[in-house]
Amino acid sequence: MPLAIQAGLWGLLSGSALLLGALIGWFAHLPQRLIAAVMAFGAGVLISALSFELMDEAWKQGGFGPVAGGFLTGAAIYTAANWVLAHRGARHRKRSGATGKRDAQVAAHPDNGLALALGALLDGIPESIVIGVSLIEGGAVGLVAVIAVFLSNLPEGLSSAAGLKKEGKSAAYTFGLWTGIALTSGAAASIGYVAFAGADPGAVAFVQAIAAGAILAMIVDTMVPEAFEGTHDFAGLISVGGFLVAFGLSKLS
Repeated sequence: MPLAIQAGLWGLLSGSALLLGALIGWFAHLPQRLIAAVMAFGAGVLISALSFELMDEAWKQGGFGPVAGGFLTGAAIYTAANWVLAHRGARHRKRSGATGKRDAQVAAHPDNGLALALGALLDGIPESIVIGVSLIEGGAVGLVAVIAVFLSNLPEGLSSAAGLKKEGKSAAYTFGLWTGIALTSGAAASIGYVAFAGADPGAVAFVQAIAAGAILAMIVDTMVPEAFEGTHDFAGLISVGGFLVAFGLSKLS
């Protein structure tokens, strides 16, 4: 199977967690603390993945200049886009329960489905590109990256679907929305591979660092606050567990 198609399928797999989370959020009621714990664990996995799968590999390929420039650029782009979307109803898109803040967001932006979708794309596209780029070296996908993205997408789909249901959106609208985003994730992974296969190592390093910066900004801006609100004093411990699991997979694979 061509590697570009493999990249797309791996991206689709990680993006499908949004649809899986949406199904759970629509039909089941899970404790907020459990969802927040998944968020905390996923944050730890992502931090490990961007440290060892992205930044370390980017350093080896491009050195400090491209890595530093890309890292800051990715964080700046994400922060600016996230600020815009936050003021249009997507601030609490990863919130694990229908709390007062989520309710206030819905009251202020009763038709925030588009903002939520764009927020999910903002979070997911850098991650999906990373999956595609990981196939360039050695022809094997970065398993840690796929797991990390999957775990970060699951609670986002869950919480957003629950919010859309509360807003009165139909099941067809909600699942169609997340299916489209999952397909976009697969396309982004495929594009990531095609666009940078055979590219200059410095350019690849720069792109990896951009993705790493965007992902770290996303973790701190959206995942960590929501994880802490649900798990409080245990958020750090759970995140460390996620980091350790990802670190072990990275070194043992």
